[in-house]
Amino acid sequence: MYSVCLLTIKTQANTDSFSAHNRLHIIQFVVIPIYWTNRDLYYDLLAYHKRLFVLLMLSISQWRAPTTVRVTGDSSIPGQLRLRSTGDIECLFPPRLVLIANHQIYPEWLYLWWTAYTAGYHGNLYVILKESLKWIPIIGPAMQLYKFIFMTRKWASDQIRMRYRLKKLQIPRSDVKGQDCFDPMWLVIFPEGTNLSANTRKNSQKWSEKRGIDDCKHALLPRSTGLQLCLSELKSTVEYVYDCTIAYEMEPEGYFAHDLYNMTSVFYLGRPPKSVNIHWRRFKIADIPVEDVDGMQKWILDRWMEKDELLDVFSKTKKFPYDPSAFAVDEVDNQSSDKGRGFIESKIRMRSTMELAQVYIPILTVVLIINILYKLYNFVMTGRFGG
Repeated sequence: MYSVCLLTIKTQANTDSFSAHNRLHIIQFVVIPIYWTNRDLYYDLLAYHKRLFVLLMLSISQWRAPTTVRVTGDSSIPGQLRLRSTGDIECLFPPRLVLIANHQIYPEWLYLWWTAYTAGYHGNLYVILKESLKWIPIIGPAMQLYKFIFMTRKWASDQIRMRYRLKKLQIPRSDVKGQDCFDPMWLVIFPEGTNLSANTRKNSQKWSEKRGIDDCKHALLPRSTGLQLCLSELKSTVEYVYDCTIAYEMEPEGYFAHDLYNMTSVFYLGRPPKSVNIHWRRFKIADIPVEDVDGMQKWILDRWMEKDELLDVFSKTKKFPYDPSAFAVDEVDNQSSDKGRGFIESKIRMRSTMELAQVYIPILTVVLIINILYKLYNFVMTGRFGG
């Protein structure tokens, strides 16, 4: 009986969350006119809306698809991974960065957005995506309003669109002292261009044979063109590229993660990966040959071969290698990370369920305003204040 009641509560919570998700989209459209009157306010509201959306998705994951996450890093991110006494991970990453990652499953974007949440920058994440995703019902227009960047894979037009969007991400504002500053920005790009599957694995192999280079075993060969443009345009306002290598502990084994974990299986059927494993490195943009086409291609290929070695270690040991210097001691709670196991572990979740109130308060406010406006209109037209 208890199990039935618990299932009913969780199902209702999940349904309410998706209903709130639709109402959040309505709010996106409601605030559009502000763009033409006060753009700073519009972008602030956009960032706030992104934070609400992430909180909603984390609540769905927490209730419907509880997911264990294990995080490691190397010496290039000294002291930037911290485990708090509450059991939550905190990534002490900078406000502006370019994030590159291997790509295996579509729900991956949530795990990267969760990382931004742990750093406090979940309202400032932008993703470079395939053009086909732009027209998915509801989600597509929402991503467009979030100022995500869509690529058609026709470079002549893509580079024009990308340069325009990247310049928009570097418009300075005046801080309280009247000095120019830049908004936080986490720009996510998947250099592989698509997720890992049986078909894309074959395409990667064909491309490696055509180019006369070694293929990866656990990832797809990356392209450098889009990343090179991003780094060339952003190098004056961004110092580091953060590299994420992500792997999944799967049951049963022997499959591509893409075969087992999609948006439906994870969030609707409640079948998340057994664990999400994330390994972090970073590279100074000043040390990357962003103005040299051949040098940039070699740089990204070298990084992906290193990534492939990391994934090979994971496939054999079920964990990534790590450097203890990546872990920080919590200055508040004086609690060190679990260095004995070689990773810090937590859940994909909100820090507090009270944060979910932030999602529903704006929704209820908009509903209340619309109701009041309707009643005023009804009063003017009929002389009766009410239904």
